Amino acid sequence: MAISSSTILPASAKTNGAATREGYEHLNHCPKTMGSKCSKTEPDNDDLEKERKRKLLLAKQRQIARMKAAGKIQAWWRGTLVRRTLLAAALRAWMIQCWWRTVLWRKLYKRRQNSLKIYIIQEQAAVKLQSWVRMWQCHQRYCQVCNAVCILQAPKSCFTFQTSDVSQAQYGGAFNQPEFHIEILSI
Repeated sequence: MAISSSTILPASAKTNGAATREGYEHLNHCPKTMGSKCSKTEPDNDDLEKERKRKLLLAKQRQIARMKAAGKIQAWWRGTLVRRTLLAAALRAWMIQCWWRTVLWRKLYKRRQNSLKIYIIQEQAAVKLQSWVRMWQCHQRYCQVCNAVCILQAPKSCFTFQTSDVSQAQYGGAFNQPEFHIEILSI
């Protein structure tokens, strides 16, 4: 196997040009048992194998590191998507809840309005009935007074009564002025 001078010569000898191939040829003939005094011209297969394994190990470690980094990025992205989805779902649920509360509030408001209308109608009907009853009572009293006056006035020549005193004693009140009691209910 021929070895060129560029592989054997040290860097300083190459640049100076002082050394030649013949000066370093003795290094090629050194047995391997001499130790550190002999330099190896060609790397061993074991060294190549170790270097190759080391490179493979580094490549695997880099690949594992990349996989872990990719996994972390993917987990972050998936988490971001899940958070977005949950936020959107929460916002939609909130909107539905607001809408439903509005619907319930409107129903309650309408129910209150209807109850108030019914109450007002009932109160107005009660007031009208009370006024009719009072009017009827007043009319009855007026008719009684008129009948009493007519009876007392019939025999003009026979008896002279003071109609106001008799009517007061009989009916418990003066009938010169009609008596009205008006009760106004506020709503």
